[in-house]
Amino acid sequence: MLDKLLDNGTTAAGTGVTFIPSVFGAPHLVSVHAPGWQPVVQYSVAQPDTAGPVPMDVVARRLQALAHPLRLRLVRTLARGPRTTGERAVEGELTAPQVSRHLATLRRAGLLTAVRRGRYVHYEPDSRATASLGADLLDAVLR
Repeated sequence: MLDKLLDNGTTAAGTGVTFIPSVFGAPHLVSVHAPGWQPVVQYSVAQPDTAGPVPMDVVARRLQALAHPLRLRLVRTLARGPRTTGERAVEGELTAPQVSRHLATLRRAGLLTAVRRGRYVHYEPDSRATASLGADLLDAVLR
């Protein structure tokens, strides 16, 4: 019996099983079976990690940047969609120069990306850096 078959069972006798590796299903194992059809199992494979481990000083810089309540609020707001410095200043109780300084700190920590669109710069969280922050911390501490 496989995950996603719930209470059902299947057999591969005479028909075999098709295994499909995928980088999109992590961490799930998906199996599909219908009467008269060959069972299919989709399993996740690890994506190659070409970046290597993140140094402890980078992890510390990222955590220090997020320790400030205004910067944490900025990242949370930017996670909802890219914004310019001016747009973010209008939304909150900060001035544009204050927002700019906090965004610069977050960029130096590697937590934000900036995309220029005409004369405006739109900021958004670096999804890879923010998603792996906890794992990077554990890796840096345990190495």
